[in-house]
Order: sequence, then structure tokens, then C-alpha cells
Amino acid sequence: MQTPENGVKGRIHSFLSMGAVDGPGLRYVVFLQGCPLRCACCHNPDTWNAAGGTEYTVEDVLRRVRRCKPYIYESGGVTVTGGEPLAQPVFTAALLKALRAEGYHTALDTSGAGALAAAREVLAHTDLVLADLKFSSEDGYRAHTGGSLAHTLDFLALTQELGVPLWVRHVVIPGLTDGEAHIRALARMAGQFHNLQKVELLGFRKLCLEKYGAMGVPFPLADTPEMDAAALCRLEDAVRRELPDLA
Repeated sequence: MQTPENGVKGRIHSFLSMGAVDGPGLRYVVFLQGCPLRCACCHNPDTWNAAGGTEYTVEDVLRRVRRCKPYIYESGGVTVTGGEPLAQPVFTAALLKALRAEGYHTALDTSGAGALAAAREVLAHTDLVLADLKFSSEDGYRAHTGGSLAHTLDFLALTQELGVPLWVRHVVIPGLTDGEAHIRALARMAGQFHNLQKVELLGFRKLCLEKYGAMGVPFPLADTPEMDAAALCRLEDAVRRELPDLA
């Protein structure tokens, strides 16, 4: 299906043809290039540079997705992530619109770090938002991401206004975001949005060390231990107690 949107170009870091942790079902995952944040726990520092990656048109991406249609079409879909997809809102909106026109379920994996007016157009073509809620205080956001909690909450409010289903994700970092009081506060914060369907806690890992080394950039959390699985389960129980109505 050729439309004016199909010629819109964006910069892409990479593709994953069979993602199992990027939304419901098996997903085709598109990693966009460029991110305005510098999160201490970032696993993809190679996506930061907005001038990096490779330029593709929407139609270029559609051709790749169509090859996986037999595996993703019925119960999965396509997830656009990054980097930060809201850093390329025109391309992201055009891509999601084109995917929806072909019947694919669309998911946006984002930190909400983008202009809200542009995000509104992106969300108009989004079936599910996977939103990173990184800290429960403005100070935490400023110190460890360079972003803003207030802006993130404004973005989440926009998803509620537009009625887009919402999954909130949070990386649990030992010594930083692993306190039960913090997790319960974060769950209450997420629970204020009526479109919330799920809260996912992701244990901190250091699989990114090689990337930082190759870039010659120090990893801010290099000395932080990875998250203990049993401790993570206890925090997941705390979320369920705080938000008993969620599945």
C-alpha cells in the first residue's frame, strides 16, 4: 500500500525480528536512533547519537516487517523503541500509521521524552504504550536520567486522555530503586492512570558493559550488583498488593 507517509525517512539503529518481551505475543521490534536522555542504567548507549544509525523510509521498514507477518500478525505485532522514538516523531507517527493500515498491532516503547504536541500525533496510531517510569521523584529523574518526572507524568496523562492502553515499566536497581517504599510509591503513581493495564519490574543487568567499553564511555553503574531474582519477586508482590485490580 503506497501512501505519502511511506516515503518519510527516519534513522534506525537496528531490527529484531522475533522479540518476546516487547509487548504482547511475538513482536517485530524497530530500534530508532537518537535519545535526549542519559539514563544511568541505559543498555543501548549506541543509540544516543541522533546522527548515527542508518536512514530508512517507512516503506523500507514495511518490507522487512512483512517477511515476518506469518509469525507476528495474529497474536503479536510491531514495537517501535529506541533510543527514544519520540525523538523522531514524524517518522514514528508515519510508521505506526502505515503499520496499522496493514492490520498490525502497534506498540510504542518510550520514556515519554518528547514534545507532547508531537507525541499526540504518534499516539493517534498506537495500540499500546510501554512507558518507562524511571524514578518516583523529580530529583531522581534529574540526577540519573537528565529528564523530568513531571514531563513523564504529563505524557502518561496524555495516553489516558487519548485512551491508549498503558503498560508501565521500571528498572529495579540495587541501592537506587530497590526499596519497597519506593516501589509502592511508584505503583501508586502509575495506578492513578485509568488506562494502566500492567506494571512490569525489570531487574537491573549489566549486559551492556561491552558496548560502553567499545565507545570509550564509562558505565555509571559498573560497580552496582545485578538485581537478585528473589528480591525482585518480593517487590513484584508489593506492586500487586498496591494495585490489586491489575491482572
